[in-house]
Amino acid sequence: MGDGRRGGGAGRWRTAGRTAVRVLTVWAVSTLTLLLLAGLLPDFQLQSADGDSLTRTALTAAWAAGAFGLLTALVWPLAVRALLLVPALVLGLLAFFLNGSLLLVALWLIPDGRGAADPETAVVVAAVMSAVASATSTALAVRDDDAYRRRLYRLTGRTRPRDPRSAPAPGTVFLQLDGVGHRALRDAVADGLMPTVAGWLDAGHRLTPWRTDWSSQTGASQLGILHGSNEDVPAFRWYEKDTGRVMVSNRPASAVELQRRAVRRTGDDGILSLDGASRGNLFSGGADEVALVLTVAARRGRRNRSRAGYFAYFSDPANAVRTAGSLVGEVVREVVQSTRSRLRRETPRIPRGGTYPFVRAFATVVERDVVVAAVMGDMLAGRTAVYADLVAYDEVAHHSGPRGRDTDQVLRRLDRAVGLIARVAEHAPRPYRIVLLSDHGQSPGETFEGAYGLTLKDLVRAGCGLPVSRRAGRTRSGAEARAAARDALRSALHRPVETGGEEERELPARPSEPVVLASGNLGLVSFPDVPHRLTKEEIDRRHPALLRTLAQHPGIGFLLVASAEHGSVVLAGDGVEVPVAELADDGPLAVFGRGAADAVRRTDGFPHVADIMVNSMYDPATGTVHAFEEQIGSHGGLGGEQARPFLLSPPELSPPVAEGEELVGAERVHRVLRRWLREGDGPQVPLERPAGSQEISPPQTEAESLLPVEGPVVPDKNH
Repeated sequence: MGDGRRGGGAGRWRTAGRTAVRVLTVWAVSTLTLLLLAGLLPDFQLQSADGDSLTRTALTAAWAAGAFGLLTALVWPLAVRALLLVPALVLGLLAFFLNGSLLLVALWLIPDGRGAADPETAVVVAAVMSAVASATSTALAVRDDDAYRRRLYRLTGRTRPRDPRSAPAPGTVFLQLDGVGHRALRDAVADGLMPTVAGWLDAGHRLTPWRTDWSSQTGASQLGILHGSNEDVPAFRWYEKDTGRVMVSNRPASAVELQRRAVRRTGDDGILSLDGASRGNLFSGGADEVALVLTVAARRGRRNRSRAGYFAYFSDPANAVRTAGSLVGEVVREVVQSTRSRLRRETPRIPRGGTYPFVRAFATVVERDVVVAAVMGDMLAGRTAVYADLVAYDEVAHHSGPRGRDTDQVLRRLDRAVGLIARVAEHAPRPYRIVLLSDHGQSPGETFEGAYGLTLKDLVRAGCGLPVSRRAGRTRSGAEARAAARDALRSALHRPVETGGEEERELPARPSEPVVLASGNLGLVSFPDVPHRLTKEEIDRRHPALLRTLAQHPGIGFLLVASAEHGSVVLAGDGVEVPVAELADDGPLAVFGRGAADAVRRTDGFPHVADIMVNSMYDPATGTVHAFEEQIGSHGGLGGEQARPFLLSPPELSPPVAEGEELVGAERVHRVLRRWLREGDGPQVPLERPAGSQEISPPQTEAESLLPVEGPVVPDKNH
């Protein structure tokens, strides 16, 4: 006992001694940095007007460095916490000015007024000081495992690890590389862009492709993966006749409602409901710990903890300055890349000006840094399950295309982020299994408007005989649609009205204008004045040329509409019309690959499916589609790599599916992840409801208690 106490006391003294040496070393390096900057920058002074000796100047620098270090340690965390409600993009830029202000205060505290700097110079000096101090501290800590762990805890907002005896089973980290398709990942590994992933594949990790639902986009996929149900999510955005609003997956109010519906449908909060963390996602997955989660960001008041995820990262001024600097660099990089694309007349190409450089910088820098730091903190805290979304590739691919120099750079940085998380896992209090996955892929191709000179909305309006823009009216497609509408109308005026069934549904004398929405290469057309889903027969009576105009257009692959005679039908070029019940993969959907018929059939049963579902053409030889919005890398419908994401799992986890089977649908992926969370010592998440049990409305769950509204959600505005 006595020897143990003496040994423990000696260990504490050694730790305290090493800490003191590190503090003094950082202080000395910071002092030398200040002296160097004072010599290089004419607007930064550490001497009185009459000049000082070298010793006096060094003491002044040491005083300033010490004061700046103390202010940074004491004031910076308080200032960042006070600014949590400021948008992250703004907070990153404020980091420079906040840091410069602390330096000015430190110079003001120097006796006899020997320190002075212009505000602009103070920002530069403070940034250099923070970077040098952080680099020095990290370099010293790396040589000491205990010190390195403590630094990681501090950087990620953790004070100490969880007792490993309380959680002996391994934890699981799911990292979603948003928009990286199965083929894109394989090509990146083959090209040497992702050495970390390549190393895992060499070590025996399983790379499994899976097939999305018809709606191949983050809203549908992530809702299904995290909450086990993406029923009635027909697209990224869609019009709901019963509520009269447009649902958009990445709008807070819509995301809240989608999560609410999924929780009610399954009676389960999600796969993260037991000791889980959700980072950078649209939905919480039932997690208590959240950061940059859209459904939680919609909340108002003290319970909104989503922005608290910024604090752990930005509380270190070096992190804040580094991220802000990287953000500025990314904005410049995007401007250079877009300018080069214009000068080289690369095609396809879309405009990349306005606020896009800043949006890209947030997705590729701020969001990545905050999410990675949060995941590191979750592992060091020993959390059971973490699900994080890194959106950088998806954002850049939409505007630059899925393959090329721009996206190659993003994939390299994503691989480094994954490697960093894997290295930090070695210092966690429990072992971690890291699973990489994606929610969809990206299909390249010129936009529909770029290829044909008019938007899908223009084409629909022309097919309805409604006015279109002058630009669209001058195109061949617009002229053909208007001519077809006139001919069909003349023909309709000389034929009797078909009832299309036993009972004629009365239609308004003045039909309202259609609502046309785009979700990548998937388009949705709805007629808001009719409360039910219009049938083909009803649409033909209203607008005799519309369906024919759409189905015959070379940029459109097929349509899905209801039918009074056949239930629902798929329409394609050359007059092809096939009942959905008879659809097979060798029919009009053959070009879209195996499973397309089942995907269309499932969506056809959704309550909020549009009156007309429009999927663009797909060229299997080039892999191209035509997005109905401004994207040259798109996803949202059927056609190519967009519907083929991946699942990369370590060998200690069971295979996702049996050999020879295919993994189909986000809900099936949810069941795989749930199974993996249970593998180990005991269940890690709540058990599923037994088959055949009656589904009841449970008491308000934790996930629902996080939602911002009671009753109907405030309608989103269409844009």
